[in-house]
Amino acid sequence: MKKSMFAIPALLTAGLIALAGCTGQNNTSSAGSGATSTEGKVFNIECWNNEFQGQFEKFYPDYVRTVTEGATSYDLLRDGTKVYFKITPTDGNAYQKKLDADLSAQDSAAVDDKIDMFLIEADYATKYVATDYTLDVKGDVGLSDDDLSQMYQYTKDIVTYNNKLKAVSWQATPGLFAYRRDLAKTVLGSDDPTTVQAALSDWTNFNSVAATAKSKGVFMLSGYDDAYRVYSNNMSGKWVNDSKVVTLDPQIKAWIKATKTYTDSGYNDKTTLWDTQWNADQGPKGNKVLGFFYSTWGINFTLAGNSDPDKLGNTGNPATSLFGDYAVCQGPASWYWGGTWLCGAKGTDNKSLLNKIMYAMTCSRAIANGITRITQDYTNNQVAMNDIAADTTYGSAFLGGQNHIALFKESASKINMKNAGAYDQGCNENIQTAMQDYFTGTADYATAISNFKTKLDAVYNGLTYDATFDAAL
Repeated sequence: MKKSMFAIPALLTAGLIALAGCTGQNNTSSAGSGATSTEGKVFNIECWNNEFQGQFEKFYPDYVRTVTEGATSYDLLRDGTKVYFKITPTDGNAYQKKLDADLSAQDSAAVDDKIDMFLIEADYATKYVATDYTLDVKGDVGLSDDDLSQMYQYTKDIVTYNNKLKAVSWQATPGLFAYRRDLAKTVLGSDDPTTVQAALSDWTNFNSVAATAKSKGVFMLSGYDDAYRVYSNNMSGKWVNDSKVVTLDPQIKAWIKATKTYTDSGYNDKTTLWDTQWNADQGPKGNKVLGFFYSTWGINFTLAGNSDPDKLGNTGNPATSLFGDYAVCQGPASWYWGGTWLCGAKGTDNKSLLNKIMYAMTCSRAIANGITRITQDYTNNQVAMNDIAADTTYGSAFLGGQNHIALFKESASKINMKNAGAYDQGCNENIQTAMQDYFTGTADYATAISNFKTKLDAVYNGLTYDATFDAAL
Protein backbone atom coordinates (compact mmCIF):
# COMPACT_ATOMS: atom_id res chain seq x y z
CA MET A 1 0.00 0.00 0.00
CA LYS A 2 1.50 3.28 -1.09
CA LYS A 3 0.30 6.51 0.44
CA SER A 4 1.17 10.02 -0.59
CA MET A 5 0.96 12.61 2.16
CA PHE A 6 0.01 16.24 1.87
CA ALA A 7 -0.72 19.13 4.15
CA ILE A 8 -4.41 18.97 5.07
CA PRO A 9 -6.10 22.13 3.76
CA ALA A 10 -7.48 24.40 6.42
CA LEU A 11 -10.94 24.05 4.91
CA LEU A 12 -10.89 20.35 5.70
CA THR A 13 -11.10 21.09 9.40
CA ALA A 14 -13.51 24.00 9.15
CA GLY A 15 -16.77 23.30 10.90
CA LEU A 16 -15.50 20.07 12.46
CA ILE A 17 -15.67 19.53 16.19
CA ALA A 18 -12.32 20.38 17.70
CA LEU A 19 -10.39 17.76 19.57
CA ALA A 20 -11.08 19.51 22.84
CA GLY A 21 -8.50 18.60 25.41
CA CYS A 22 -7.65 15.32 23.70
CA THR A 23 -4.00 16.06 23.14
CA GLY A 24 -3.68 17.08 26.75
CA GLN A 25 -4.87 13.77 28.15
CA ASN A 26 -2.44 11.22 29.48
CA ASN A 27 -4.38 8.10 28.62
CA THR A 28 -2.52 4.95 29.55
CA SER A 29 -3.60 1.38 30.01
CA SER A 30 -4.24 0.40 33.59
CA ALA A 31 -2.44 -2.88 32.98
CA GLY A 32 1.15 -1.81 32.33
CA SER A 33 2.39 -5.26 33.26
CA GLY A 34 5.10 -5.20 30.62
CA ALA A 35 6.89 -2.10 31.91
CA THR A 36 10.56 -2.36 32.80
CA SER A 37 12.07 -0.74 35.88
CA THR A 38 14.55 1.35 33.92
CA GLU A 39 13.33 3.14 30.80
CA GLY A 40 15.49 4.52 28.02
CA LYS A 41 15.23 8.11 26.82
CA VAL A 42 15.47 7.28 23.12
CA PHE A 43 12.53 5.61 21.36
CA ASN A 44 13.09 4.41 17.78
CA ILE A 45 10.22 3.76 15.36
CA GLU A 46 10.87 2.18 11.96
CA CYS A 47 8.34 2.87 9.19
CA TRP A 48 8.11 3.54 5.44
CA ASN A 49 6.49 6.97 5.28
CA ASN A 50 5.47 9.84 7.54
CA GLU A 51 1.76 9.07 7.91
CA PHE A 52 1.94 7.71 11.45
CA GLN A 53 4.44 10.38 12.41
CA GLY A 54 1.92 13.01 11.38
CA GLN A 55 -0.79 11.36 13.49
CA PHE A 56 1.59 11.04 16.42
CA GLU A 57 2.59 14.69 16.34
CA LYS A 58 -1.02 15.88 16.16
CA PHE A 59 -2.60 13.55 18.69
CA TYR A 60 -0.14 11.91 21.09
CA PRO A 61 -0.77 13.61 24.47
CA ASP A 62 2.87 13.92 25.53
CA TYR A 63 4.29 15.23 22.25
CA VAL A 64 5.90 18.65 22.76
CA ARG A 65 7.68 19.64 19.56
CA THR A 66 9.93 18.43 16.77
CA VAL A 67 13.61 19.23 17.23
CA THR A 68 16.13 19.37 14.38
CA GLU A 69 19.81 18.89 15.12
CA GLY A 70 21.98 18.95 12.02
CA ALA A 71 20.77 16.35 9.55
CA THR A 72 18.56 14.52 12.05
CA SER A 73 15.34 15.38 13.83
CA TYR A 74 13.29 13.85 16.63
CA ASP A 75 10.01 14.37 18.44
CA LEU A 76 10.51 15.58 21.99
CA LEU A 77 8.16 14.27 24.67
CA ARG A 78 7.29 15.94 27.98
CA ASP A 79 9.59 13.71 30.01
CA GLY A 80 12.53 14.46 27.71
CA THR A 81 12.36 11.24 25.70
CA LYS A 82 13.47 11.60 22.09
CA VAL A 83 11.32 9.75 19.53
CA TYR A 84 13.08 9.06 16.23
CA PHE A 85 11.06 8.07 13.16
CA LYS A 86 13.43 6.10 10.95
CA ILE A 87 11.84 6.09 7.50
CA THR A 88 12.84 3.77 4.66
CA PRO A 89 10.65 3.90 1.51
CA THR A 90 9.06 0.69 0.28
CA ASP A 91 10.45 0.88 -3.27
CA GLY A 92 12.29 -2.31 -4.20
CA ASN A 93 11.24 -3.86 -0.89
CA ALA A 94 13.79 -1.58 0.78
CA TYR A 95 11.78 -1.11 3.96
CA GLN A 96 11.46 -4.81 4.74
CA LYS A 97 15.11 -5.42 3.91
CA LYS A 98 16.18 -2.66 6.30
CA LEU A 99 13.76 -3.83 8.98
CA ASP A 100 14.90 -7.44 8.67
CA ALA A 101 18.55 -6.43 9.01
CA ASP A 102 17.87 -4.24 12.05
CA LEU A 103 15.72 -6.83 13.79
CA SER A 104 18.35 -9.52 13.29
CA ALA A 105 20.93 -7.19 14.85
CA GLN A 106 18.67 -6.17 17.73
CA ASP A 107 20.48 -8.17 20.42
CA SER A 108 23.88 -6.66 19.63
CA ALA A 109 22.72 -3.10 18.94
CA ALA A 110 23.57 -0.28 21.34
CA VAL A 111 20.70 0.53 23.70
CA ASP A 112 19.81 3.82 22.01
CA ASP A 113 19.97 2.20 18.57
CA LYS A 114 17.55 -0.64 19.28
CA ILE A 115 14.19 -0.67 17.54
CA ASP A 116 11.41 -0.01 20.03
CA MET A 117 8.47 -0.11 17.66
CA PHE A 118 8.00 -0.80 13.95
CA LEU A 119 5.12 -0.62 11.51
CA ILE A 120 3.82 -3.32 9.18
CA GLU A 121 1.21 -3.54 6.42
CA ALA A 122 -1.54 -6.07 5.78
CA ASP A 123 0.22 -7.69 2.81
CA TYR A 124 3.13 -8.88 4.93
CA ALA A 125 1.79 -8.69 8.49
CA THR A 126 1.86 -12.44 9.04
CA LYS A 127 5.55 -12.54 8.15
CA TYR A 128 6.44 -10.57 11.28
CA VAL A 129 3.78 -11.57 13.79
CA ALA A 130 4.81 -15.21 13.37
CA THR A 131 8.27 -14.43 14.76
CA ASP A 132 9.77 -13.68 18.16
CA TYR A 133 10.72 -10.21 16.92
CA THR A 134 7.21 -8.97 17.81
CA LEU A 135 6.08 -8.66 21.42
CA ASP A 136 2.81 -9.98 22.80
CA VAL A 137 0.62 -6.86 23.04
CA LYS A 138 -1.08 -8.13 26.18
CA GLY A 139 1.49 -10.30 27.96
CA ASP A 140 4.58 -8.20 27.14
CA VAL A 141 3.32 -4.67 26.49
CA GLY A 142 0.48 -4.72 29.00
CA LEU A 143 -2.65 -3.72 27.12
CA SER A 144 -5.79 -5.34 28.52
CA ASP A 145 -8.77 -7.00 26.88
CA ASP A 146 -10.84 -4.00 27.94
CA ASP A 147 -8.36 -1.62 26.27
CA LEU A 148 -8.68 -3.58 23.03
CA SER A 149 -12.43 -4.24 23.19
CA GLN A 150 -13.59 -1.60 20.68
CA MET A 151 -11.19 -2.56 17.89
CA TYR A 152 -12.63 -4.24 14.81
CA GLN A 153 -12.08 -7.95 15.24
CA TYR A 154 -10.39 -8.43 11.86
CA THR A 155 -7.66 -5.96 12.85
CA LYS A 156 -6.80 -8.30 15.71
CA ASP A 157 -7.28 -11.60 13.89
CA ILE A 158 -4.73 -10.88 11.16
CA VAL A 159 -1.97 -10.15 13.70
CA THR A 160 -2.74 -12.95 16.16
CA TYR A 161 -0.28 -15.85 16.21
CA ASN A 162 -0.42 -18.83 18.57
CA ASN A 163 -3.24 -17.06 20.43
CA LYS A 164 -1.06 -14.01 21.06
CA LEU A 165 -1.92 -10.56 19.73
CA LYS A 166 1.30 -9.27 18.20
CA ALA A 167 0.33 -5.81 16.88
CA VAL A 168 -2.38 -3.14 17.01
CA SER A 169 -3.74 -0.68 14.46
CA TRP A 170 -5.24 2.80 14.75
CA GLN A 171 -7.24 2.33 11.55
CA ALA A 172 -9.69 0.07 9.80
CA THR A 173 -9.59 0.13 6.00
CA PRO A 174 -12.94 -0.62 4.33
CA GLY A 175 -13.18 0.42 0.69
CA LEU A 176 -15.66 2.49 -1.30
CA PHE A 177 -16.02 3.81 -4.84
CA ALA A 178 -15.16 7.52 -5.03
CA TYR A 179 -16.71 9.22 -8.04
CA ARG A 180 -16.72 12.68 -9.56
CA ARG A 181 -20.08 14.37 -9.11
CA ASP A 182 -19.87 16.31 -12.36
CA LEU A 183 -19.13 13.19 -14.41
CA ALA A 184 -21.82 11.19 -12.60
CA LYS A 185 -24.32 13.81 -13.76
CA THR A 186 -23.03 13.42 -17.31
CA VAL A 187 -23.17 9.62 -17.28
CA LEU A 188 -26.08 8.88 -14.94
CA GLY A 189 -27.97 12.14 -14.79
CA SER A 190 -27.44 12.42 -11.03
CA ASP A 191 -24.63 12.74 -8.51
CA ASP A 192 -26.76 11.60 -5.55
CA PRO A 193 -24.90 8.78 -3.73
CA THR A 194 -28.05 6.66 -3.38
CA THR A 195 -28.81 6.94 -7.09
CA VAL A 196 -25.21 6.25 -8.09
CA GLN A 197 -25.03 3.24 -5.78
CA ALA A 198 -28.16 1.76 -7.34
CA ALA A 199 -26.52 2.07 -10.76
CA LEU A 200 -23.27 0.42 -9.55
CA SER A 201 -24.71 -2.15 -7.14
CA ASP A 202 -23.04 -5.19 -8.73
CA TRP A 203 -20.50 -5.95 -11.45
CA THR A 204 -23.16 -6.41 -14.13
CA ASN A 205 -24.51 -2.93 -13.46
CA PHE A 206 -21.02 -1.51 -13.06
CA ASN A 207 -19.99 -2.83 -16.47
CA SER A 208 -23.15 -1.49 -18.05
CA VAL A 209 -22.40 1.98 -16.72
CA ALA A 210 -18.84 1.64 -18.09
CA ALA A 211 -20.29 1.22 -21.58
CA THR A 212 -22.54 4.24 -21.09
CA ALA A 213 -19.62 6.30 -19.81
CA LYS A 214 -17.56 5.38 -22.89
CA SER A 215 -20.35 6.63 -25.16
CA LYS A 216 -20.21 9.99 -23.36
CA GLY A 217 -16.44 10.37 -23.54
CA VAL A 218 -15.79 9.32 -19.95
CA PHE A 219 -13.52 6.51 -18.71
CA MET A 220 -15.08 4.31 -16.03
CA LEU A 221 -11.70 3.64 -14.40
CA SER A 222 -8.24 5.05 -14.88
CA GLY A 223 -6.12 1.94 -15.28
CA TYR A 224 -5.47 -1.75 -15.14
CA ASP A 225 -5.12 -2.04 -11.36
CA ASP A 226 -7.98 0.13 -10.09
CA ALA A 227 -10.43 -2.68 -9.36
CA TYR A 228 -7.81 -5.25 -8.35
CA ARG A 229 -8.32 -5.09 -4.59
CA VAL A 230 -12.09 -5.31 -4.92
CA TYR A 231 -11.56 -8.71 -6.50
CA SER A 232 -8.50 -9.93 -4.59
CA ASN A 233 -9.93 -9.14 -1.17
CA ASN A 234 -12.87 -11.40 -1.94
CA MET A 235 -10.78 -14.46 -2.76
CA SER A 236 -12.12 -17.82 -1.62
CA GLY A 237 -8.76 -18.98 -0.27
CA LYS A 238 -5.15 -18.00 0.31
CA TRP A 239 -2.73 -17.27 -2.50
CA VAL A 240 -0.35 -19.89 -1.07
CA ASN A 241 -1.50 -22.76 1.14
CA ASP A 242 0.41 -24.41 3.98
CA SER A 243 2.07 -26.77 1.49
CA LYS A 244 3.42 -23.76 -0.45
CA VAL A 245 1.13 -24.41 -3.42
CA VAL A 246 0.04 -21.29 -5.32
CA THR A 247 -3.55 -21.12 -6.59
CA LEU A 248 -5.01 -18.65 -9.06
CA ASP A 249 -8.29 -17.86 -7.34
CA PRO A 250 -11.50 -17.40 -9.41
CA GLN A 251 -11.62 -13.79 -8.20
CA ILE A 252 -8.19 -13.11 -9.68
CA LYS A 253 -9.25 -14.68 -12.96
CA ALA A 254 -12.40 -12.52 -12.90
CA TRP A 255 -10.24 -9.41 -12.46
CA ILE A 256 -8.05 -10.44 -15.39
CA LYS A 257 -11.06 -11.03 -17.64
CA ALA A 258 -12.75 -7.79 -16.66
CA THR A 259 -9.60 -5.70 -17.04
CA LYS A 260 -8.86 -7.15 -20.46
CA THR A 261 -12.39 -6.24 -21.55
CA TYR A 262 -12.10 -2.74 -20.10
CA THR A 263 -8.78 -2.17 -21.86
CA ASP A 264 -9.90 -3.51 -25.23
CA SER A 265 -13.21 -1.63 -25.03
CA GLY A 266 -11.69 1.70 -24.06
CA TYR A 267 -13.37 1.74 -20.66
CA ASN A 268 -10.13 2.67 -18.89
CA ASP A 269 -7.34 5.17 -19.50
CA LYS A 270 -4.64 2.45 -19.64
CA THR A 271 -2.73 3.76 -16.63
CA THR A 272 -0.79 1.90 -13.96
CA LEU A 273 -1.34 2.32 -10.24
CA TRP A 274 0.69 5.26 -8.87
CA ASP A 275 2.01 6.40 -12.27
CA THR A 276 1.94 10.04 -13.35
CA GLN A 277 -1.18 9.81 -15.50
CA TRP A 278 -3.06 7.77 -12.88
CA ASN A 279 -2.41 10.48 -10.31
CA ALA A 280 -3.30 13.20 -12.80
CA ASP A 281 -6.59 11.49 -13.68
CA GLN A 282 -7.79 12.16 -10.14
CA GLY A 283 -7.45 15.90 -10.59
CA PRO A 284 -8.69 18.69 -12.84
CA LYS A 285 -5.84 18.33 -15.34
CA GLY A 286 -6.32 14.61 -16.00
CA ASN A 287 -8.51 12.78 -18.46
CA LYS A 288 -12.17 12.30 -17.61
CA VAL A 289 -12.40 9.31 -15.25
CA LEU A 290 -15.66 8.63 -13.45
CA GLY A 291 -14.19 7.20 -10.28
CA PHE A 292 -11.62 5.32 -8.24
CA PHE A 293 -11.79 2.42 -5.81
CA TYR A 294 -10.19 3.61 -2.60
CA SER A 295 -10.13 2.56 1.02
CA THR A 296 -10.06 5.01 3.92
CA TRP A 297 -6.46 6.22 3.70
CA GLY A 298 -6.66 6.62 -0.07
CA ILE A 299 -9.60 8.99 -0.02
CA ASN A 300 -8.38 11.41 2.62
CA PHE A 301 -4.72 11.36 1.60
CA THR A 302 -4.05 10.32 -2.00
CA LEU A 303 -7.28 11.23 -3.76
CA ALA A 304 -7.74 14.49 -1.87
CA GLY A 305 -4.17 15.48 -2.65
CA ASN A 306 -4.40 14.61 -6.32
CA SER A 307 -7.77 16.32 -6.75
CA ASP A 308 -6.21 19.61 -5.76
CA PRO A 309 -2.66 19.56 -7.18
CA ASP A 310 -1.85 23.07 -6.01
CA LYS A 311 -3.30 22.41 -2.52
CA LEU A 312 -5.56 25.42 -2.87
CA GLY A 313 -8.48 23.93 -1.00
CA ASN A 314 -12.02 24.29 -2.28
CA THR A 315 -11.63 27.27 -4.56
CA GLY A 316 -14.82 26.47 -6.42
CA ASN A 317 -12.84 26.55 -9.66
CA PRO A 318 -12.81 23.11 -11.35
CA ALA A 319 -9.91 24.24 -13.52
CA THR A 320 -7.63 24.27 -10.49
CA SER A 321 -9.33 21.98 -7.97
CA LEU A 322 -11.87 19.18 -7.68
CA PHE A 323 -12.00 19.63 -3.93
CA GLY A 324 -15.66 19.16 -3.03
CA ASP A 325 -16.61 17.54 -6.35
CA TYR A 326 -16.10 13.93 -5.24
CA ALA A 327 -18.60 11.69 -3.44
CA VAL A 328 -18.54 8.04 -2.39
CA CYS A 329 -20.82 5.01 -2.58
CA GLN A 330 -20.43 1.35 -1.63
CA GLY A 331 -19.87 0.13 -5.20
CA PRO A 332 -20.35 -3.40 -6.59
CA ALA A 333 -18.78 -5.39 -3.71
CA SER A 334 -17.62 -5.08 -0.12
CA TRP A 335 -13.84 -4.94 0.13
CA TYR A 336 -10.88 -3.45 1.98
CA TRP A 337 -7.37 -2.37 1.17
CA GLY A 338 -4.37 -2.35 3.41
CA GLY A 339 -3.96 -1.22 6.96
CA THR A 340 -1.03 -0.34 9.16
CA TRP A 341 -0.15 -2.01 12.47
CA LEU A 342 2.18 -1.03 15.31
CA CYS A 343 4.51 -3.76 16.60
CA GLY A 344 6.51 -3.72 19.79
CA ALA A 345 10.04 -4.90 19.07
CA LYS A 346 11.60 -7.58 21.23
CA GLY A 347 14.60 -6.07 22.98
CA THR A 348 13.10 -2.63 23.55
CA ASP A 349 14.09 -0.89 26.75
CA ASN A 350 10.97 1.30 26.60
CA LYS A 351 8.02 -1.00 27.32
CA SER A 352 6.27 1.59 29.45
CA LEU A 353 6.35 4.19 26.65
CA LEU A 354 5.43 1.48 24.15
CA ASN A 355 2.35 0.78 26.28
CA LYS A 356 1.41 4.45 26.38
CA ILE A 357 1.82 5.02 22.64
CA MET A 358 -0.10 1.89 21.69
CA TYR A 359 -2.92 2.74 24.08
CA ALA A 360 -3.23 6.39 23.09
CA MET A 361 -2.97 5.90 19.34
CA THR A 362 -5.06 2.73 18.98
CA CYS A 363 -7.32 2.34 22.04
CA SER A 364 -8.39 5.84 23.13
CA ARG A 365 -11.93 6.67 22.01
CA ALA A 366 -11.27 10.41 22.30
CA ILE A 367 -8.15 10.30 20.15
CA ALA A 368 -9.80 8.02 17.59
CA ASN A 369 -12.68 10.47 17.36
CA GLY A 370 -10.29 13.36 16.89
CA ILE A 371 -8.20 11.65 14.21
CA THR A 372 -11.28 10.90 12.14
CA ARG A 373 -12.85 14.33 12.49
CA ILE A 374 -9.68 16.18 11.62
CA THR A 375 -7.92 13.92 9.11
CA GLN A 376 -10.94 11.98 7.74
CA ASP A 377 -9.16 8.66 8.40
CA TYR A 378 -11.38 5.80 9.58
CA THR A 379 -10.11 4.78 12.99
CA ASN A 380 -10.16 1.45 14.76
CA ASN A 381 -12.66 2.24 17.51
CA GLN A 382 -16.20 1.08 16.86
CA VAL A 383 -17.84 3.33 19.44
CA ALA A 384 -16.09 6.43 18.10
CA MET A 385 -16.98 5.56 14.50
CA ASN A 386 -20.61 4.85 15.41
CA ASP A 387 -20.76 8.27 17.09
CA ILE A 388 -19.51 10.06 13.97
CA ALA A 389 -21.61 7.96 11.59
CA ALA A 390 -24.73 9.07 13.48
CA ASP A 391 -23.66 12.73 13.73
CA THR A 392 -25.87 14.73 11.36
CA THR A 393 -23.57 17.75 11.68
CA TYR A 394 -20.51 15.84 10.43
CA GLY A 395 -19.42 15.93 6.82
CA SER A 396 -16.29 15.87 4.70
CA ALA A 397 -15.54 19.13 2.94
CA PHE A 398 -13.57 17.20 0.33
CA LEU A 399 -16.64 15.05 -0.39
CA GLY A 400 -18.99 18.00 -0.63
CA GLY A 401 -20.28 17.60 2.92
CA GLN A 402 -21.03 13.87 2.70
CA ASN A 403 -20.73 11.78 5.87
CA HIS A 404 -18.57 9.03 4.39
CA ILE A 405 -17.95 7.50 7.82
CA ALA A 406 -21.51 6.15 7.77
CA LEU A 407 -20.71 4.23 4.57
CA PHE A 408 -17.34 3.04 5.84
CA LYS A 409 -19.06 1.80 8.99
CA GLU A 410 -21.27 -0.52 6.95
CA SER A 411 -18.30 -1.95 5.05
CA ALA A 412 -15.96 -2.27 8.04
CA SER A 413 -18.20 -4.76 9.81
CA LYS A 414 -17.96 -7.11 6.78
CA ILE A 415 -14.17 -7.28 6.52
CA ASN A 416 -12.74 -10.76 6.88
CA MET A 417 -9.00 -11.31 6.51
CA LYS A 418 -8.95 -15.06 7.11
CA ASN A 419 -7.25 -15.55 3.73
CA ALA A 420 -4.36 -13.19 4.45
CA GLY A 421 -0.96 -14.84 4.17
CA ALA A 422 2.77 -14.23 4.26
CA TYR A 423 3.05 -14.33 0.44
CA ASP A 424 0.37 -11.75 -0.29
CA GLN A 425 2.61 -8.81 -1.11
CA GLY A 426 4.66 -10.69 -3.70
CA CYS A 427 1.60 -12.33 -5.26
CA ASN A 428 -0.50 -9.17 -5.40
CA GLU A 429 2.25 -6.97 -6.81
CA ASN A 430 3.58 -9.44 -9.35
CA ILE A 431 0.26 -10.58 -10.79
CA GLN A 432 -0.62 -6.95 -11.53
CA THR A 433 2.76 -6.32 -13.16
CA ALA A 434 2.78 -9.55 -15.17
CA MET A 435 -0.72 -9.05 -16.53
CA GLN A 436 -0.03 -5.62 -18.01
CA ASP A 437 1.52 -7.14 -21.15
CA TYR A 438 -1.61 -9.23 -21.61
CA PHE A 439 -3.90 -6.23 -21.16
CA THR A 440 -1.96 -4.17 -23.68
CA GLY A 441 -1.71 -7.03 -26.18
CA THR A 442 2.07 -7.38 -26.15
CA ALA A 443 1.81 -10.90 -24.69
CA ASP A 444 -0.79 -13.63 -24.76
CA TYR A 445 -2.36 -14.93 -21.57
CA ALA A 446 -0.17 -18.02 -21.30
CA THR A 447 3.00 -15.94 -21.60
CA ALA A 448 1.78 -13.48 -18.98
CA ILE A 449 1.03 -16.33 -16.55
CA SER A 450 4.47 -17.83 -17.20
CA ASN A 451 6.04 -14.43 -16.51
CA PHE A 452 4.09 -14.18 -13.24
CA LYS A 453 5.45 -17.53 -12.08
CA THR A 454 8.98 -16.46 -12.99
CA LYS A 455 8.60 -13.22 -11.02
CA LEU A 456 7.17 -15.06 -8.01
CA ASP A 457 9.92 -17.69 -8.04
CA ALA A 458 12.48 -14.89 -7.93
CA VAL A 459 10.94 -13.63 -4.68
CA TYR A 460 10.10 -16.87 -2.86
CA ASN A 461 11.77 -20.27 -2.69
CA GLY A 462 10.10 -23.66 -2.90
CA LEU A 463 6.74 -22.71 -4.40
CA THR A 464 4.75 -25.10 -6.57
CA TYR A 465 1.66 -24.35 -8.61
CA ASP A 466 -1.84 -25.76 -8.60
CA ALA A 467 -2.59 -28.14 -11.48
CA THR A 468 -5.07 -25.70 -12.99
CA PHE A 469 -2.75 -22.73 -12.74
CA ASP A 470 -1.82 -22.67 -16.43
CA ALA A 471 -5.33 -23.37 -17.69
CA ALA A 472 -6.76 -20.92 -20.21
CA LEU A 473 -9.22 -18.32 -18.99
